Amino acid sequence: MIPKNRLFHALPRAAVAGLISLALPWSTAQSQTVNAAAKYQQECAACHMAYPPGMLPQASWKRILGHLNKHFGTDASLDEASLRELSIWLPANADTFRKVHETPPQDRITQSRWFIRQHDEVPSATWKRVAIGSAANCLACHSGAAKGNFNEDDVRIPK
Repeated sequence: MIPKNRLFHALPRAAVAGLISLALPWSTAQSQTVNAAAKYQQECAACHMAYPPGMLPQASWKRILGHLNKHFGTDASLDEASLRELSIWLPANADTFRKVHETPPQDRITQSRWFIRQHDEVPSATWKRVAIGSAANCLACHSGAAKGNFNEDDVRIPK
């Protein structure tokens, strides 16, 4: 037992020792997270915006990854290593947006309750504008969408 007058000095050393012991696994996990995020950006943003993983629940990401050969009408198949990496990273980072509570129909972000609520003032004709194309084209109105910024103050709806 540490005497009471030495307890104060022992705690910081114990905390530092604990942090040092966690450093290696953390840096390895951090590296894997960076690699997976880069892989997600590389693979998914080649065709559409790489939606923030937090916009969908885990179950949606698992289904999407399980059916990439029929990804919303397109074959978006990945090599085994990329699929394995993203199958860990996407569900681990899923449903982090505080609005995401349920699985949207067909795992479509644009059909989620929170998305519909956020865009209820947007007339349906707006989505059909050539400069927008569909509700799934977040970048058309949210210039910071690629970085996860969907601040309403930054919205600019194209004519």
